[in-house]
Amino acid sequence: MNAGLGTAVDPPHPPEHPHGNLDRAAGATMARLAGGVSAHAFLEAWSDWAQHLARAPGRQLELAEHAQRNMLKVAALAANPANAPPFAPKPYDHRFDHAGWQTWPFQLWQQGFLAMQDWWDQATEPMRGLRPEDAERTRFLARQTLDVLSPSNAPLINPEIITETVKTGGRNLTEGAAHFAHDAMQTLTGQRDPAPEGYRIGVDLACTPGQVVYRNDLMELIQYTPQTPQVHARPILIVPAWIMKYYILDLSPENSMVRYLVGQGFTVFMISWTNPTAAQRDLSLEDYRKRGVMAALDAVTAIVPDTPVQAVGYCLGGTILAIAAATMARDGDTRLASVTLMAAQVDFAEAGELLLFLDESQVAFLEDMMWEQGYLDRPQMARAFAAIRAEDLIWTRAVQRYFLGREDVPTDIGVWLSDTTRMPALMHSQYLRGLFLENRLTAGRFAVEGRVIALKDLSVPLFVIGTETDHIAPWRSVYKTQLFTDGDLTFVLTKGGHNSGILSEPGHKGRHYRMSHRPARALYVGPDAWLAEAKAKSGSWWPDWAGWLAAQGGGLMDAPSVGAADKGLAPICPAPGTYVLQP
Repeated sequence: MNAGLGTAVDPPHPPEHPHGNLDRAAGATMARLAGGVSAHAFLEAWSDWAQHLARAPGRQLELAEHAQRNMLKVAALAANPANAPPFAPKPYDHRFDHAGWQTWPFQLWQQGFLAMQDWWDQATEPMRGLRPEDAERTRFLARQTLDVLSPSNAPLINPEIITETVKTGGRNLTEGAAHFAHDAMQTLTGQRDPAPEGYRIGVDLACTPGQVVYRNDLMELIQYTPQTPQVHARPILIVPAWIMKYYILDLSPENSMVRYLVGQGFTVFMISWTNPTAAQRDLSLEDYRKRGVMAALDAVTAIVPDTPVQAVGYCLGGTILAIAAATMARDGDTRLASVTLMAAQVDFAEAGELLLFLDESQVAFLEDMMWEQGYLDRPQMARAFAAIRAEDLIWTRAVQRYFLGREDVPTDIGVWLSDTTRMPALMHSQYLRGLFLENRLTAGRFAVEGRVIALKDLSVPLFVIGTETDHIAPWRSVYKTQLFTDGDLTFVLTKGGHNSGILSEPGHKGRHYRMSHRPARALYVGPDAWLAEAKAKSGSWWPDWAGWLAAQGGGLMDAPSVGAADKGLAPICPAPGTYVLQP
């Protein structure tokens, strides 16, 4: 057990064997070849599903009848193409958006594929005795296989590719081949293109003025320059996720959360995490709490003394902030005035589709790979996230880029998404095991410095945000923060996904959100019952949040200076600092 992080009683681990390193080296080689995904869990799931289906004649009959109905629907469309198509793509599936798919014979091929997809969705529904996670993994496997076979991937039967090839005289295919060669070379060499013109870090993105006022080997702390003569007395400390660069929260000037907060009269500090190398393989989750969150808090309270801090955590940053806040509550540290958790989970029992990739075999697979290279690399994480929405994130892009010859259109969030970071081996193993796999935090088995912490110890006001279509931190999982805390809590459910729902600046078209307040010690209301009662409000949730922060803000004061030279916290360099530029 790590000295600072563990459980009250750790589960037994396999004994060390004299040739264990040979096994780990072999596992690391297999992991690299498989893109970091263990086949064991999926083969086990497939076997579990097949065996249960084999001994369920009623279920077999039901699926045979469903297949017959689907075939008859497609046959009816073939007999009369004027009929309305019986199957529709999923909302996030854009492979069949081109109008040509609604014409004969392309519509028939599309509908045959969607009929098969519909059947597999039905076939992988839970059965008696079948583990739910095995049903989900089997569905995932079937979906990945079908995606490869989709008619949209075949140039000779994709009307959009045919039209573009005739229009350009085949230039789209030659340009697509050049794109493929370029991407293949980048994959082999691990190199990345520089940020496109208009999307440079520190110039176009992450450009809110400020200074780095503290630095250690794990993070830089940025203090942003005040933009109002007076500010709210209690400063804001933002803890971003370390799986990506911090500037998702300071993206373009028009959608920068940092710029918005500073403009509303808040003193804002931001942690910018280092991009770990193999030499930092032994960084632990406790290091991220102690030398990340707590070191930043020490610096903030030195620069703005005699007042508590409003802490904000996003994604994994919210999880480590919750751990730090619960530890502070346990130890009587009163330096927090409020806590905001944005798309951040504290309970991982319903952690969404990422659980498809996590079991003991998968974690051991990743640990072997990290044991050899010292970290989990960027492409290995990106592939897992992309596979969850392969229809759009892999196949639609592939057709656009390799068959239609179209360049990726640069966007601020697209540049940020490609600017991923590495995960140090020890920390990522602790995170996967202690939180995702064993769910220790809400099970009462998460210990910091040898003593268990509890989220129920939190007494400061909480503001919790979930996003409607989040497949990384599903909103019902985020909502469960209400189940494990007793204090005053405001919950917001906003339109969008894990990133787009958070970037919901005022004026963003088509936005809505739901908001509720739970007083301290109120009875728990489940997420579905809450959703049935919560009314949607149009617009951005940011102004309501800013109002909530102002209510906890401690009144107004003259804007403080940036840094505190007399306390060893003089400005080091301008924002965005140096760590965010690390390759």
